[in-house]
Amino acid sequence: MRDPAIHRYPDRQTLAEALAAGVAAVLAGGIATRGRARLAVSGGSTPALFFDHLAKTAIDWRDVCVTLVDERWVPDDHPRSNARLVKERLLVGPAAAAHFEPLFTGAARPQDALDELSAAFETESPCFDAVILGMGADGHTASFFPDAAELDAVTDADRRDLVSGITAPSAGEPRITLTLRPLALSRFLALHIEGEEKLAVLNRALEDGPVRELPVRAVLRASRPDPVSVFWAP
Repeated sequence: MRDPAIHRYPDRQTLAEALAAGVAAVLAGGIATRGRARLAVSGGSTPALFFDHLAKTAIDWRDVCVTLVDERWVPDDHPRSNARLVKERLLVGPAAAAHFEPLFTGAARPQDALDELSAAFETESPCFDAVILGMGADGHTASFFPDAAELDAVTDADRRDLVSGITAPSAGEPRITLTLRPLALSRFLALHIEGEEKLAVLNRALEDGPVRELPVRAVLRASRPDPVSVFWAP
């Protein structure tokens, strides 16, 4: 395992500005190289300020496709929908021109949408230009929950599956998530965490131990050309 590159900032505002600038540069590079760029982001409360800053950056958003790392299986007008957060905080201003690919399809269960979503991702590429992950106090990232029945499968980088349904008592609603493989193949992979509690969890995750104890270990240990970039502020 390569140690992550840990970037520490004095406050969350400075972190959000730096992460937004870094992601914008990566997306601009993808557009310049291939004429398009793909970004996968996470939900929760942590990324909102980062979204505010990224939405204002002056890149050609018409050539950017935005999707989610994971999603609760709820409609996008639901208060707990990650898509709702992205639409309200990221896909505004200049970034409103981006193309958004939600994970929730309206199917009865996440498992019923896997073929449709996998086909959509494979049409482009399993490799994103940038993926921004969060992390819970239980060490989960994406929807890799410690008590997920599918955890071993979704954290196996050798599996070809790009998306998976998740069944985990601690997750609340059924969920859908990108698997480890497309996350690890991204050109820029960042873990955005805030607060002393999550820094302590990260430090534990960098120690030896099973992935099921702290699933973020699967990401930190993934084989990739560049180490994971951790962005942290108190």
